[in-house]
Amino acid sequence: MALKIRLARGGSKKRPFYRIVVADVRAPRDGRFIEKIGSYNPLLPKDSEERVNLNVERVEYWLGKGAKPTDRVLRFLDAADILKRESRNNPKKALPGKKAQERIEEQKAKEEEARLAAEASGAEEATTE
Repeated sequence: MALKIRLARGGSKKRPFYRIVVADVRAPRDGRFIEKIGSYNPLLPKDSEERVNLNVERVEYWLGKGAKPTDRVLRFLDAADILKRESRNNPKKALPGKKAQERIEEQKAKEEEARLAAEASGAEEATTE
């Protein structure tokens, strides 16, 4: 049985509260789980102690049994110095899309044409004087 350590959403509409649970990967997000091992309240400030609560002993037990944490839970475990999360690097993320790149190239071409035209007219004026 493949296990995940993941978030199960609770709370009311617009007021999320998450339980950190160990569940079978086939179980629904908010459905059946094996054990609750912590909680996460995103409405609290980031520096608050009660924002993320983990039962470290149970987390280590389930990791030893082969449970894989989701990315968000892995961030919590990294902050608690239980597991190390490798930082991701996607240098292409900041690049604009194809159409935006085409527009930028067109604008650069127009600016270059305008600059050349201005230099040519400036050169013609200099030769007439």
